[in-house]
Amino acid sequence: MTLLISDGSVVYAEALWDHVTMDDQELGFKAGDVIEVMDATNKEWWWGRILDSEGWFPASFVRLRVNQDEPMEDYPLKVEGGKEDDSSSGTRRFGMGQTTKDQMRTNVINEIISTERDYIKHLKDICEGYIKQCRKRADMFTEEQLKTIFGNIEDIYRCQKKFVKALEKKFNKDHPHLSEVGSCFLEYQTEFQIYSEYCNNHPNACMELSRLTKVNKYVYFFEACRLLQKMIDISLDGFLLTPVQKICKYPLQLAELLKYTNPQHRDFKDVEAALNAMKNVARLINERKRRLENIDKIAQWQSSIEDWEGEDVLVRSSELIYSGELTKISHPQAKSQQRMFFLFDHQLVCCKKDLLRRDILYYKSRINMDDMEILDVEDGKDKDFNISVKNAFKLHCRDTEEVHLFCAKKPEQKQRWLKAFESERRQVQLDQETGTERTMQHFF
Repeated sequence: MTLLISDGSVVYAEALWDHVTMDDQELGFKAGDVIEVMDATNKEWWWGRILDSEGWFPASFVRLRVNQDEPMEDYPLKVEGGKEDDSSSGTRRFGMGQTTKDQMRTNVINEIISTERDYIKHLKDICEGYIKQCRKRADMFTEEQLKTIFGNIEDIYRCQKKFVKALEKKFNKDHPHLSEVGSCFLEYQTEFQIYSEYCNNHPNACMELSRLTKVNKYVYFFEACRLLQKMIDISLDGFLLTPVQKICKYPLQLAELLKYTNPQHRDFKDVEAALNAMKNVARLINERKRRLENIDKIAQWQSSIEDWEGEDVLVRSSELIYSGELTKISHPQAKSQQRMFFLFDHQLVCCKKDLLRRDILYYKSRINMDDMEILDVEDGKDKDFNISVKNAFKLHCRDTEEVHLFCAKKPEQKQRWLKAFESERRQVQLDQETGTERTMQHFF
């Protein structure tokens, strides 16, 4: 292929998987995209172009579309309507009675095993080529810095070594399409959650590396580490992006595997369950990452509030669900007060605006939403407060019978608040079911 490119031939590859990247030196693409391969001298990372974008991408993520030596059976057969022909009467068969679908399953299994072995080497290179060398230079790096740069990648390396051994035990070398790998993903789905910590730390790693690489001695040191370990010509931040991409790739690989696994195959149910499990792992990691990104915003918000009292919002909450201005009516005088309210998971915070500087807020109180039920109030005379109300709702405490009455300016504002309270309860329930709540409290 390198000869074809050097001769001026245009070589195209088709993306098998999404390649998500946060590095401007890498080329991002979606499964099915067509990439012009411009440099394939390195067997692991190629240089390619899509429209006006160029960059490095992993060779294992693509299949060549222009390759005279590649057998046609690597591609699914098509029949009328564009569907793959895998019926018992019409399916093309290869050696050992294999169908086209079996051959495609073999390709996916080989891809999973191959990329897993490559990934293990990649993690080993980072741990031995960089971390080990950095620890020898206490004059340049503190342990805290190394934790920021590399996160828990050593834990990931240990986990992946066990995982690849489990995969290889299930790998049928003689007939790869008969391999039963679904159970491996199910067995390790809980352990894969350690990627959450790594993904959450990754932005900090990028910032610390950016700071260090403004100093020449760190640039030379990292380059020396790479050359000593005989790693490809990619910057350290590029290498450190791989675990983020890896955990997102598993659902894509399993979806592809399920596509070419017959329902009668002994691995079908496990692959189906593994796909759902790994989707949930990726979803949970993304959700935790999104929540943690909110922490700074919430902390900054609280620091701007004057006269704050009691525990920090982040002790119990991790997300601002809704905010707005309401009229609060207090018992028994039925005195009305204009206040700003901020609805977080588990609590509703009440603040007062400064009369002169409207951007300044003063803390007034908070309500524990775990003890409350929301009551819609019809327009007209309210019997509890003995006043006429419009666009109103109540928060009623189940334990103390305490009641809070609120009025919005417009009916649509009231409806948005009622929907927000429903969202708050759904969020709390989901957090409890997925364990997100416990994880977030660990970070706080």
